Amino acid sequence: MILANANGNPFITIGMLVVLFALMYFMMIRPQQKETKRKNQMLSEMAVGDTVLTTSGFYGTLIDMQEDTVIVEFGSNKNCRIPMQKAAIAAIEKAEDAQ
Repeated sequence: MILANANGNPFITIGMLVVLFALMYFMMIRPQQKETKRKNQMLSEMAVGDTVLTTSGFYGTLIDMQEDTVIVEFGSNKNCRIPMQKAAIAAIEKAEDAQ
């Protein structure tokens, strides 16, 4: 065991624990925080007319937005409009401005 090589010195043991927690932070917690920040920014930049990919794998067009809900139109016949939570949006492709 790695901690057994410390020969009873508590400073080495505490130092190894600090290094272990630092590694855990940089390998697990920080990447998750960055991903959450990226997703929140993506959802805040969402606008009506954008093409979205849902977490279910469906592509649709955003036609209305409210606080926590969006209405997404699926298919080419324009008859399938489904309200869903904003959290169900996995990716956004911005609408191109027609000129």
